[in-house]
Amino acid sequence: MAKDQGAALDRKKLMGDPIMVTTIVVLIAFLTLFILYPLAILLVDSFVTDSGPSLEVFSRVLAMPSFTTAITNTLAVGLLVSVVSALVGLLFAYVEVYVKLKTRFMSGLFKVVSMLPVVSPPFVLSLSLIMLFGKSGLITRYLLGIYDNSVYGFWGIFVVQTLTFFPVCYMMLKGLLKNIDPSLEEAARDMGASRWKVFTSVTLPLVLPGLGNAFLVTFIESIADFANPMIIGGSYDTLATTIYLQITGAYDKQGAAAMAVVLLCITLLMFVVQKYVLEAKSTATLSGKASRARMLITDRSVRIPLTVVCSALAIFVVVMYLCVPFGALFKTWGYDFSLTTKWFEQVFTKYHGFQAFRDSFLLSLIAAPVTAILSMIISYLVVKRNFRSKGFIEAVSMLAMAVPGTVLGVGYIRGFSSGIFHTGILQGLYGSAAILVIVFIVRSLPTGTRSGISALRQIDKSIEESAYDMGADSFTVFRTVTLPLIKDSFFSGLVTAFVRSITAISAIILLVTPQFFLITVQINEFAEKGNYGIACAFATILIVITYGSVLLMNLAIKHFGTSKKLASEED
Repeated sequence: MAKDQGAALDRKKLMGDPIMVTTIVVLIAFLTLFILYPLAILLVDSFVTDSGPSLEVFSRVLAMPSFTTAITNTLAVGLLVSVVSALVGLLFAYVEVYVKLKTRFMSGLFKVVSMLPVVSPPFVLSLSLIMLFGKSGLITRYLLGIYDNSVYGFWGIFVVQTLTFFPVCYMMLKGLLKNIDPSLEEAARDMGASRWKVFTSVTLPLVLPGLGNAFLVTFIESIADFANPMIIGGSYDTLATTIYLQITGAYDKQGAAAMAVVLLCITLLMFVVQKYVLEAKSTATLSGKASRARMLITDRSVRIPLTVVCSALAIFVVVMYLCVPFGALFKTWGYDFSLTTKWFEQVFTKYHGFQAFRDSFLLSLIAAPVTAILSMIISYLVVKRNFRSKGFIEAVSMLAMAVPGTVLGVGYIRGFSSGIFHTGILQGLYGSAAILVIVFIVRSLPTGTRSGISALRQIDKSIEESAYDMGADSFTVFRTVTLPLIKDSFFSGLVTAFVRSITAISAIILLVTPQFFLITVQINEFAEKGNYGIACAFATILIVITYGSVLLMNLAIKHFGTSKKLASEED
């Protein structure tokens, strides 16, 4: 009863705050127009023809051999990549949490591996695999003497996606393993159980929901991936690449919309299970922190094999990422390894390099602060306010995480190319810089929102209530009290949004027009043509930009963040 009265009072206070009401209305309008509406249009296009509601489009698409092959290929790759990525991620997490690492080099190596996929363009590993193991590969041709090796197809996609996604699983599972109470495992050890028995009977059951969660997250990312299958897939088409070819090659927009709906249904189903079943179970199973420090494994028979395997794989991943900058410095990869700067020169003299970096940088620079601010506002409303549409805002903002970029791109084409509901309203948005910025915002919003929600849940509500009691309005409280306390999360969200925007490809490749040159589109174009020198040069400069952004973020947090303020207060 008291809880209901408190909620009613919160809603009454909210309705008396015009700034907050306006913010909520604008947010609902934005989320509806740029997330729900494009998806609704895809459904309408798929089920409604000129003669009325019909399954004709789906029947036609399902009868296509290319579609049947694509969906089979997609599910096969997704399942295998998810299983292997989750297991390798678990291995890395277990070694870091349970095994005593002898050197700082090992810890640093693990940290680098976890960060690389986040700040690197999506094509890097595909380019590296081609340059190391292709027909002119450094390893296959020059070390092993194999001249006809092909990396294109199922196994190429599998290797690249696994190396890309297992660090994500590793980061997810590391936190779960740290929260397991060591006393549970030590009790089993005291009863005479071997380490393997303890792992299978105690540790694994506790972390199993989290392992399933990692599996589903990877599965969603794998089947939605466009960049890697496009470059290294060859004739092995996935659903994401087939949708792209259907709309750009066959000019079948309705068919592409139906295919996009199928892909969307798969990802949404996985997202619902991951978000509302496995994630909840994982949280309930492992709540809070471990009661005391864990006794790390020092036994050489266990420690050495595990660290050797993880170190070898980690070094291989780092070498793969380093391969691209070298590819941009060699005259002709696979034939002439003399050093040259011609590829970098041609980027700027022949292939619109300045315009590509200018357009990508400016559009991402516009999208990043907007995304960061929107993320913080949504997080604030979800955590700190009570109102009827709160669940809608949270669900729709997080929904973008489950929508593949290709699906969103097709939705925007169908939704805005002739205006909203084909009325001509907002038709000018299609083909403009604004629609690219909006895509960047929508794609990055879930990551920033999750970070903001986690940070805000750690702030005592009484701090803000004191400001309200002194007569401050909601905007003033958010600006002067809440935001300063979550500066670290804000800076992190800002840079993450910038990096995700400048490295995006799957949605924008369908929406970008010839008047804009974007770095990722250029990399994709030259990689498809086999011009790896130019592709590597573009990718190398992009890597420098993204790593520089992360370094700036770390410096900003160090000098201006909440952590610095707390440290100075302790001193």
